[in-house]
Amino acid sequence: MINHSRPGSRVSVWVASIAAAAVAIGLAGCVNYAGIGSDQQIAPPAQFETKESLPAEGGQWPAMDWATQFGDPQLPALIDEALKGNPTIEQARARIEKASSYVGSSKSALYPNVTGSYAWTRQRYTENGIVPPPFAGTWQSENTVLASASWDLDLWGKNRERLRQAVSQEKVADAEAEQVRISLAASVASAYNRLAQLYALRDIQAREVKNREDIGHITDGRVSAGLDTNVERQTAYGETATSRSSVSDLDGQITTVRYQLGALLGGGPDRGLSIAKPSLGEGASVALPDNLPADLLSRRPDIVAAYWQVDAATHDVKEAKAEFFPDVNLSAAAGLDAFGWGRFLTAGSRQLQLAPAIHLPIFDAGALRAQLKGRYADFDYDVATYNQTLINALSDVATQVSQIHSADRQLVDAQQALDAQTKAYQLALVRYKSGLNQQLQVLNADDNRLAAETAVVNLEMDRRNTQIGLIKALGGGFEASRAGLATNAQTPIPAPSDGTAPHAE
Repeated sequence: MINHSRPGSRVSVWVASIAAAAVAIGLAGCVNYAGIGSDQQIAPPAQFETKESLPAEGGQWPAMDWATQFGDPQLPALIDEALKGNPTIEQARARIEKASSYVGSSKSALYPNVTGSYAWTRQRYTENGIVPPPFAGTWQSENTVLASASWDLDLWGKNRERLRQAVSQEKVADAEAEQVRISLAASVASAYNRLAQLYALRDIQAREVKNREDIGHITDGRVSAGLDTNVERQTAYGETATSRSSVSDLDGQITTVRYQLGALLGGGPDRGLSIAKPSLGEGASVALPDNLPADLLSRRPDIVAAYWQVDAATHDVKEAKAEFFPDVNLSAAAGLDAFGWGRFLTAGSRQLQLAPAIHLPIFDAGALRAQLKGRYADFDYDVATYNQTLINALSDVATQVSQIHSADRQLVDAQQALDAQTKAYQLALVRYKSGLNQQLQVLNADDNRLAAETAVVNLEMDRRNTQIGLIKALGGGFEASRAGLATNAQTPIPAPSDGTAPHAE
């Protein structure tokens, strides 16, 4: 009887038969993951009470160019320089490239693998072996060319889950790189604000040197008039020297911060010395955006990174579950093999090989179950990390806002105190010139005025530093959808189910 069926039909039937056999063996397998699972889920932002601490105020989210609001063109230029040349940015990019390579290698497992080879062998065959005459006892050259292909059918989705896990890990690396960028920009701005603060304090101390010199001149006149003694003169000289020492101390701190800025910019310490004196303004008014807790999920790269880490863990779990089912691999090879060159390219030198294979875990002493338990533990850890990251983010924003409001209230009182202490000092100085006050009263009044002026400057600079912290806490201009990292985190990721694989009784 002649078989008229086409080769393609026979191959289809053959593949279907192997798949059916794999299913049958899988249903009869002994190794299973019954009883292993997790009930952990990422927390939705609505779970946390935030209305009182984070009220809707109709504010705007930070823009990518948030540094321009402080009115100093040098600051955004320094941030841009840091983002281009800092080694931490290069490290983040390298992590992205590494994650991308995992995606490529995981994707390759979904497709057939084809290889080709050629070999030439020169060999003398024994007269007493299995090689028959006329080749026994002679030298022969053997030529072999072979093309082979193999394909993992991935019936249970193991390779597909590995690819999805790699894609999620790449998104984790992308989000972490954004977090590095935001942190670096905020660090440059904070260091620059610290430089501005030190310069403002130095200006105060420089003026204080002048005040103490003026008091010293008055004291010299009073000593000449017999109204003061050399004790007051030396006291005045000592106070002036102390003020000069404070200026020198601030000069040293300024140089140190310049070195820090040079390192943040990815340059040497001399780069920091070339930075001009800051001229920062107050910045924009502080008002929180509406719907902040929910929208914060896509505005903070650390939350986005934590989300994709949980997503990667779910695919890790699914991949580990697929290990309990049989692997079905198809392989085939075709080529030519012959002694010498004369018959190498003839039909008689053809060689063909087909090798379908099924691998099923039957007994592994609990290795696969232990592996799955480990993957679930990783999933639980990543869920807990996400939840903690969200809690920390909400607390971070609330803390920065609270500190800004506190600084605003303190500044009102501190400015009033400075005004009063300045008037008290001026009156004491006039009375000292007139011989109505002792030197100690003038010095005390000047100390009080100096402390009040320093307090105002420190409060203003600390408030701006906290404002920079709030910008960072609100994501520093990051937006997940724009970065290609959008998530569906409004709905928590369900925990991988506690499935039960059928097993033989």
